[in-house]
Amino acid sequence: MATESKVNGPASYFPSIEKTYGKPIVHWMGVLQLAGPRKHMELVSLLKATHGVGHGHANALVAAFLAKK
Repeated sequence: MATESKVNGPASYFPSIEKTYGKPIVHWMGVLQLAGPRKHMELVSLLKATHGVGHGHANALVAAFLAKK
């Protein structure tokens, strides 16, 4: 019997983010990269204000982005 590995953390939001906003995660990572060096909440605010991303989704994207730096 095969078991599926459950995705945890910020990446668990990725399927919903892609479905809701119609853009792949790589798009959002590019947006964050182009924003330049900013603090976590500054990046969250940018996604919310300029792209209409909800707070939870923006927070997950920023957390994943900053974890890769």
